[in-house]
Amino acid sequence: MTDTLRDQLLGLGFKPAPKPERKPDHSHDRRPQGARPGAKPGAPRPGAAKPGAPKSGAPKHGHGKPGQGARAAAPQGGKPRSREDIDLAKAYAIRAQREKDERIEAERVKQEQARLRREARAKLEEMLKDKGLNQADAEIARHFEYGGKIKRIYVTTDQLKALNAGELGVLQLNGRYLLVTAAVLAEAESVFAPSVALKVDPNAPAHEDPYADPQYQVPDDLVW
Repeated sequence: MTDTLRDQLLGLGFKPAPKPERKPDHSHDRRPQGARPGAKPGAPRPGAAKPGAPKSGAPKHGHGKPGQGARAAAPQGGKPRSREDIDLAKAYAIRAQREKDERIEAERVKQEQARLRREARAKLEEMLKDKGLNQADAEIARHFEYGGKIKRIYVTTDQLKALNAGELGVLQLNGRYLLVTAAVLAEAESVFAPSVALKVDPNAPAHEDPYADPQYQVPDDLVW
């Protein structure tokens, strides 16, 4: 048998499969979207900017009128700042900085003085332990001026004489007035001078301390 399988199938009534139709090739007709019919590939579109041309809205570089750069640097809606305005602004800034530095320095000095006062008071308190000569049975009120007000301390007759002679003195500590010897008074003055409430100079005229004479003592019920 020389008939092939294909021939035998055809003899039995089978038809050969139809060949697929070949579509026409339009690859040569392809062109960019939006291109005009008949335009050559790669040709620029109508209205497109030429290569190398400046973009729309970009500033043109050229020789403008003198002063254009200064006007551009000026604030919007205002005139350019003059040299006088700039110098005045600098002067204000320098003065403001100087005043700020002065306030900072004044606050530093104030805090330093407060610290020294605290330390001096603490040292004075430690030094005056058991140094007070106040007596509970003292009945004579010795008045004196301290801090712009009239104060008093009670002493005995002998203590009053010694106080008026400068052999004793009065110190203020934590709201109390202590009667101390002249030596302790001098030491306390070197530690914290504001603590000295009464220091009598025996050579001073009598009118400088009118409260030294007992006959001029201020009554206790008198309101100052």
